[in-house]
Amino acid sequence: MRIAQPKPFFFEAGKRAVLLLHGFTGNSSDVRMLGRFLEKNGYTSLAPHYKGHGVPPEELIQSGPADWWKDVMRGYDQLKAAGYEEIAVAGLSLGGVFSLKLGYTVPVKGIVTMCAPMSMKTTELMYEGVLKYARDYKRYEGKDASLIEEEVEALQKTSMDSLPDLRNLVYDVRDHVDHVYAPLFVVQGRQDSVIDVDSANIIYNQAESFEKQIKWYEQSGHVITLDQEKEQLHVDILEFLQTLDWHV
Repeated sequence: MRIAQPKPFFFEAGKRAVLLLHGFTGNSSDVRMLGRFLEKNGYTSLAPHYKGHGVPPEELIQSGPADWWKDVMRGYDQLKAAGYEEIAVAGLSLGGVFSLKLGYTVPVKGIVTMCAPMSMKTTELMYEGVLKYARDYKRYEGKDASLIEEEVEALQKTSMDSLPDLRNLVYDVRDHVDHVYAPLFVVQGRQDSVIDVDSANIIYNQAESFEKQIKWYEQSGHVITLDQEKEQLHVDILEFLQTLDWHV
């Protein structure tokens, strides 16, 4: 049985808006519970999908960071067009990298990075993540195991040419973290085995934000928004948002 795939969301609640950004090979479901929590507390949130995400992996490998950044900016512009003048941003993993990039590219009220990498593994290891996404997606579609392996084997014979660009993006943002001045909340799961957890310290130490904080979640892994401390994370993000100098 084919199951409906997650879709981007736009939860309108109050005049304060938060752009929610998912990670590489992720989708809006990674931040949906956070979006609903913020909605209940009077915050509007919008979560776009990057090109090639939330769709078959054969489409993912044809996309790259330049496409994904355009989708981030479209999300920001969509909020502006809908009348939201003050926008904060919160991103998971690659979404956290994009959140920092937004912070020195356009005006934002505040930034939340969650398990955001400041270094990248080899492209071969990164492609393993793509293949995991492929298996999960095809399983979600309801395909049987033999067909899944057959299709994943076909993907293994191809490559994702944009992976070096993804590495370059991460290092470029790392080089510009000291251009970030907006209030900043750095979130990191202590049990994160996907990225180098010292990335959180790099972000916190290099950002020029006058108001910044860092918090380690001892029981959480990489997808911290869906992990066992997610309720506490929701509360902490709300508290951070409440400290910002909103004019609405």
